[in-house]
Amino acid sequence: MIPLSLTTEYIGVQDYLFSLKARGIKFGIDRMRSLVAELGHPERAVPTVHITGTNGKGSTAAMVDAIGRTAGFRVGLYTSPHLVRLGERVQVNRTPLSNEEIISFTRQLRPVAEELARHAPDDHPSFFEFMTAMAFLQFQRKACQLSVIEVGLGGRLDATNVVQPEVSAITSISLDHCEMLGNTPEEIAAEKAGIIKAGKPVVMGRLPPGAERVIRDIASQRGCRVYSVREEFGEAIASYPTTSLDGDYQRWNAATATLIARAMGSSWGFSETTISTALHQVSWPGRWQRVTLGGRPLILDASHNPEGADVLRANLRRWVESTGRRPVVITGALGAARAGALLGTIADYAKEIHLVVPHQARACTFAELEALIPSRFTGKVARASLEELFPDARTCTAGDRDDPLVVTGSIYLLGEVLMRISPEMGAGEGRLQDF
Repeated sequence: MIPLSLTTEYIGVQDYLFSLKARGIKFGIDRMRSLVAELGHPERAVPTVHITGTNGKGSTAAMVDAIGRTAGFRVGLYTSPHLVRLGERVQVNRTPLSNEEIISFTRQLRPVAEELARHAPDDHPSFFEFMTAMAFLQFQRKACQLSVIEVGLGGRLDATNVVQPEVSAITSISLDHCEMLGNTPEEIAAEKAGIIKAGKPVVMGRLPPGAERVIRDIASQRGCRVYSVREEFGEAIASYPTTSLDGDYQRWNAATATLIARAMGSSWGFSETTISTALHQVSWPGRWQRVTLGGRPLILDASHNPEGADVLRANLRRWVESTGRRPVVITGALGAARAGALLGTIADYAKEIHLVVPHQARACTFAELEALIPSRFTGKVARASLEELFPDARTCTAGDRDDPLVVTGSIYLLGEVLMRISPEMGAGEGRLQDF
C-alpha cells in the first residue's frame, strides 16, 4: 500500500503536470533542445528508433519493442497518450513508470524548467516536453540498450525530434490535425519527414503516391536509404507478415516493423526468426482488442480519424460476415471530421448505436454526434454515460444479453471503458490525457 504522504505528493505532482497541460500545445523544439542540454543530453544515451505516422505508429512501436526484447535487449518504449495511467507512456521492458518514479522525475525537472523560464515564461517546457524528458531520463537510468520513440504530433517540430535515431519510420499519411500539419497528404508528409536525419535509414509504410514522393525527395536530399513496405511486400495482404494483433492493417504495421528491424543492420542480430516470434507476442491494448464481459464478446478499437474509420470498416465487415451478427456499438469522438467518418462506418454494420461523450474538452456533444448519423441507419440510437453502460466490471447494459459489443472511436473513450471493466489498472488519469 502506498504511504499516505506519497499519495498526497503524487496528487500534487498531477496538479502541477495538469497546470502545464492546461497551457496547451507548444509547437517547436527549441525549448526541448534547451531542456535536454540542461539535463546533459539523456536522449543521446540510448540508440533510438523514431516513428511517426497518421495511424499505426503506436502499434508499430510496440512491435519494434517486442522485436528488441525477443532479441534479448532491454528496451525503452515511449508512446502517447496513455489509456488509463500516466506511467503507461514510459515503459522499460513493458514496465510502466511508477508513481514514485514520476514524483522523482518531477522533482528533478521542475527546478530546471523554472530556471529556463526565469527570463521568458514562454520558454517553460510544456506537459508533453516534461513527459518526453522523463522518458529520456528513465531510459538512461535503466541502462536501456534500445529505445523506441513515438512522435506525439507531426514530426518536424515535435518534442521527440531532438533524438538522433538509428532508423526513422513513417507508418502512414492521411488527413488529420490539418490545422497544424497541412491540408494535403504532401504537406503532412513534409512535416512528418522532419524526423529524417542525414545518412540514417528511412522506412516507409503504405503511403499515398504524393506523400511517398515527398518522403523520397527529402530522404534523397539527406543521403538516406529508403526501405519501402510496398516494394518489399507488394499489394497482396497474403504476402505480409502475420502478427498477434488483429486486422489487415496490423499486418501492414508488422511489415513496417520488420523493415525497421532489417534496417537496423546485422550488428543488432534481429534474425527473421526473432522478428517473426516477436510479432506473434505483441500486446497493444485498444486495437481490435478482444475481451469477454459477462460472457459477451467485447471488442475495444481506437478509430479516431478517417483513415482509422476505413480500417474499422474492414474489421466490422469481417466480423459480421464471419459471425452473422451485427454488434451493438458504443462510440464517442473528438471533432466533427473524425466523428462523421466513424459514424458513417458504424451505421453500415451496427445493430444499435450508443453515444457517449468522453471526458475531454474537444469531445463531440450528443447533438453533434446524432446529426452525423446517416439517415440510412434505422436501428436504435441512444444517449448514454459509461456509468450507465458499465455499472460494474462484469456488466454492460447496452443491447440484449447475448449481443456482441464493440467500443470504438476516441482512444480516450477506450481508456475510460478500460478503467471501468479492468479496475486492477487503477484509477484513471484522464485529465492528463489529450496531449
